[in-house]
Amino acid sequence: MYTKIMIPLDNTPTDAVILTHVRPLALLCKASLILIHVADGFMARNQRYLGESEEMRQDQAYLEEKAKELQKEGFDVKAILATGEPSKEILNFANKEKCDLIAMSTHGHRGLLDLILGSVAEDIRHRTTIPVLLVRA
Repeated sequence: MYTKIMIPLDNTPTDAVILTHVRPLALLCKASLILIHVADGFMARNQRYLGESEEMRQDQAYLEEKAKELQKEGFDVKAILATGEPSKEILNFANKEKCDLIAMSTHGHRGLLDLILGSVAEDIRHRTTIPVLLVRA
């Protein structure tokens, strides 16, 4: 059914929700996992001029930690740290890696809060033909 599942992580407690939810599905399908975090702060967006930031080093360490946890459980895992606009980069890498599912947790913002903070999940859902699994944290 699914062979490559992309899991966007944002280095918050909501990550645990999607990682817990996707494990049985990935096992059932024998799917490989691609973890992605998109650093979108000022330093990340200007990395080529300013260099790597401490936040990006922490993001990379977090991704590697999560990848190792999953590898110890027998999953085939790849970790990607990208920079830029999150939904655009997630979709770019999902297409590049030929993912057939994007599985992500949502914060559950609604209305005005969603308008102010934006919703990566909503943007992805509207801009891709790849199936998207959304799990509310």
